[in-house]
Amino acid sequence: MSRGYWEAKDLADNLDAEIRKKFNLGYPQDNILFENSRTAVLYQKGYQTMRIDMRRPGELHRLIKRFLDYELPQIKKFREAQSQFAEDLPVVLDELRSTIEDAKATNAHHRDAAADFLQMCRLTIGPDTTAEDVREMLLQHLLTKDIFLHVFGDTQFHTENNIAKHLDTLESTFFTGAVKHEAIDRLRVYYREIGRAAHDISDYAEKQQFIKAIYENFYKVYNPKAADRLGVVYTPNEVVDFMIRGTDHLLQKHFGRGLEDEKVQILDPATGTGTFITNIINYLPIDRLEYKYRYEMHANEVAILPYYIANLNIEYTYKERTGRYVEFSNLCFVDTLDNLEWTGMPVGGVERQGPLIIGGISTENRKRVENQNTKSISVIIGNPPYNANQRNENENNKNREYDEIDQRIKETYVDASTAQKTKQYDMYKRFIRWASDRLDDNGIIAFVSNSAFLDARQDDGFRKVVADEFSELYVIDLKGNARTSGERRRREGGNIFNDKIRVGVAIYFLVRRKGAEGVNVFYNAIDDYAKAPAKADYIRGRSLETFDFVNIISDEKGNWLNQSDSDFDTLIPVANRETKFAKRVLDEQAIFRLYSLGIVTARDEWVFDYSFDDLTKKVKSFVDIYQRTRTKHGGKKFDEADLGTEIKWTRDLKKQLRHNHLNGLRQETYPRLLIPSIRLEVAIFQPVIE
Repeated sequence: MSRGYWEAKDLADNLDAEIRKKFNLGYPQDNILFENSRTAVLYQKGYQTMRIDMRRPGELHRLIKRFLDYELPQIKKFREAQSQFAEDLPVVLDELRSTIEDAKATNAHHRDAAADFLQMCRLTIGPDTTAEDVREMLLQHLLTKDIFLHVFGDTQFHTENNIAKHLDTLESTFFTGAVKHEAIDRLRVYYREIGRAAHDISDYAEKQQFIKAIYENFYKVYNPKAADRLGVVYTPNEVVDFMIRGTDHLLQKHFGRGLEDEKVQILDPATGTGTFITNIINYLPIDRLEYKYRYEMHANEVAILPYYIANLNIEYTYKERTGRYVEFSNLCFVDTLDNLEWTGMPVGGVERQGPLIIGGISTENRKRVENQNTKSISVIIGNPPYNANQRNENENNKNREYDEIDQRIKETYVDASTAQKTKQYDMYKRFIRWASDRLDDNGIIAFVSNSAFLDARQDDGFRKVVADEFSELYVIDLKGNARTSGERRRREGGNIFNDKIRVGVAIYFLVRRKGAEGVNVFYNAIDDYAKAPAKADYIRGRSLETFDFVNIISDEKGNWLNQSDSDFDTLIPVANRETKFAKRVLDEQAIFRLYSLGIVTARDEWVFDYSFDDLTKKVKSFVDIYQRTRTKHGGKKFDEADLGTEIKWTRDLKKQLRHNHLNGLRQETYPRLLIPSIRLEVAIFQPVIE
């Protein structure tokens, strides 16, 4: 939204005459600054509020500050509505959930419809879909319908879209009349201000950015844990457009064809709000667009709210570009990582046996998924979720498991690794593994994601497998890792995602050419500590061929960066796994046979202190919290979110609580030498402290 206007004139102009002239032409008078490099005049709310001599720094500073600090009434109302929305939504959600539960208990029609819907979801989205998941889909549907109507002004979407109309049917079983009015009444101001703001946006690209920002803010208030797990951060347009241009360039360079050519099937496996597909629509030549749109562009989404937005964005972008509305029939409501039953010849070296088993929330959606699975995919492009895992058990926000994909990761990335501990089951690795298997014999994967794979010790196996499965890898390292330590963490300048995530980010293109041997890694990195705007400028409008790449030859350890010529590995190790588990002395290849982590409390902040008295209080407090929780939940089924965050509830401690173990702390938390029982013989700590 426009915050103000700055009109610059030159010294030859009569400034007051120019001001009158501009106002007669209809220039806004809410917040506008006129200046001719000598005199500056500020109008706010239709009145002249300041006139200053620009050669006086103090006056100039005050004028500019007043100009920049001014908040237009409509912006103020919008911010107030946002703030009120954040306060009201939890109350509305509780009321809606209660209403749905009442309908489930007393309304047989709703109960039957919900059961049918759940069964369909389990077939399409995944077998782990629960009744609670269906309830949340319904909630998102109820809460966002008015947003779409206000922003896009289209009433047809919810009656014609293949998913929305089924949720509308489910909604109609209970959510009508006074029930509906009372439940949504709190949020009407928010919807009204959204509509008012959207009405002032004439440029469709800006409207897209607006709805994506609304989506991100809504989801983080509605369900912050899911927002983190699903990676709800929309991709900046500079990144999307750069990836599209880069993919097109590499297709031309390595295969002699481009994104617009026939038989180049394009898939966005985690489409979110549909940004990649909409920008491809704007990128392709107009004479090739309709065919690509109908037959060779595909997208998947598993969460109902972004699915809605993607559908609207894609179809409206096509209408804006061509002047005609055409349904985008290749958007699938499906969990990509569960969709492994594609048909035809083996893809990516993985042969899948058995018939195609895909259900659908609707016959239309089932057909869409089946159709996608028959295609040989040439380009997989997008921004997969980054969430690796929860930082601690208290977050209660684990990624779900994907047995088949995780088995493929185990057979490839983990099996090829020499690291003793390797985290390869985070979401972006799962998407890379899925995409590597799904990609055709000749094709490109273009992703933007966490950049840890470039140099992390635990990713040596990943790098080795990528070298086997692809012929070229092009990397633009945008850095931005705010999770390092020391000087780098303090100085790290910013993230390309405007600091909405804290991991380093890389844009990369994996090129597979049938018959090619070996891999060439082409690496380019932005300067250390660059700020977020500089990172956007680094790729804005640029083509991939304009970057200076370093051609990296992987060493035998699988390192791309931080290679060394050290002969350290030729020396006998102090200890290793092979020696520890060797059955014969002759097989020992280390100085020491046994090793361990030593004393590991996993709760140092609770069991170590410089003050004996403070330590006593801390441990007593810890045990009191455990005992209080055990009295309330011990031996019972409990919601992990109810445990609170006063202490760290590790997996084993939760297990002790479920079994109602009185001495669970001794068994799970500390070695027996430190706490022999729950009677808190704290004096045992004193020798350790001294």
